[in-house]
Formats: sequence, structure tokens, C-alpha cells
Amino acid sequence: MDVQAVVFDMDGVLIDSEVIWRRVREAFAAEVGRRWSSADQAAMMGCSTPDWSARMVERLGLKQCSPEQLAGEMTRRVRAAFEADLPVRPGASQALASLGRHWPLALASGSPRELVECAMARTGFKACFRSILCGDDVTRGKPHPDIYLQTLERLGVPAQAAVGIEDSGNGLRALRAAGMWAIAAPCPEFPLSLGMRALAHAEVADLAAVTPALVAGLAA
Repeated sequence: MDVQAVVFDMDGVLIDSEVIWRRVREAFAAEVGRRWSSADQAAMMGCSTPDWSARMVERLGLKQCSPEQLAGEMTRRVRAAFEADLPVRPGASQALASLGRHWPLALASGSPRELVECAMARTGFKACFRSILCGDDVTRGKPHPDIYLQTLERLGVPAQAAVGIEDSGNGLRALRAAGMWAIAAPCPEFPLSLGMRALAHAEVADLAAVTPALVAGLAA
């Protein structure tokens, strides 16, 4: 079945925000006398806000802070960082433009809508997408496939005719659970394990390599 749609993750794929999330979490952990490691950050990538906030509260041993309070504080800090400087990943604009000439594009991000809307406004990417779903729109976040299944329903496209682009293991798991074609585009700072790389049908170091030819060839 020919490709009929392409779905992008946001954090770590279109914008280089995973380093921002790591910096914000490291700073918060230091404030409460704890350490936040790269492994901690990698484990949270792609997770929904209720999931990562609950796990972060447990990981840091926070007694006087609920997951909801922590999520609000982290979101406030990350949004401030986005507004100060939000780097776009190399090749993102090029990939959106070239793929958008061939297929409808959608965004499926585990981030809260507040941050997604901020990022879309800062980058100007919002107009590229026919559908935008956020972590707030689904009950279960990645690695569950819910956000991708809901996106496909919105687009009216079967899973075997859709390609997704993800940077994290949780995201790749979600794509495969949804029955979609998966392209891995990991951040250099957060390389994927061999096991996670094996989930991808293709892997790129730069989004400029996500060409119409590559995408169409997956389902050929």
C-alpha cells in the first residue's frame, strides 16, 4: 500500500528540545539536592506528562510535591526556555516542505498543548500540519500507540499507509504498536540502543535525509 500520510513527533525531532528538558530537570534536581542523569532523561523521553511527572517525583523522592505540581513547574520552566531560545533540528524545515508537497502531515507530540502551541508559534511550523495532537489529548502516552491511532483516525489513513518519525525508544515502540512505518531520527545527545534502533524501518542522522524517495520506498 502506498504511503498516504507522514506523522512527526515534536521534541527531539523537529526541535532540539530534549536538551532543554534535560537542563531544566537537572537544575530542579540540584535544587532539591539530587542528581538527574542522562539515563533518567532518556527513560522519560516520549512519555506523557502524567507518566514522567509521577516517575520524576518518585525518582527524586519528593515528599511535598505532587506529580501535578511538578508537571506545572517543569512546564513553566521549559516554556520560558522555549521563548528564550528554541533551536530547530537541522533539516526540519526542509523535510516539512518537501514531504508536505506529497502527503498530508500530522504532529503527534507527548508534550502538553501549552508547549506544543508555544513551539509551533516560535517555529512557524503549525501551518504545515493537517492534524496536531498533544499529550493532553490522550489518556495513555507513548509507548502506547493511542496518539498515533487517534491521528490516523483523524486523517482517515490506515496504519500500513502511514510513516512516523521519532527520536526516542518510547516513540518508536508507539509507532510499531500502531502498525505504522517507523523512521528513527535520534538526537546526537541521546543515541538509541541497538534494540531500539532495530524497531525502525529506517534511521537518519539529519532530517534533511527524510526525503520523499525515502518515505515512499518504505511501503514499496
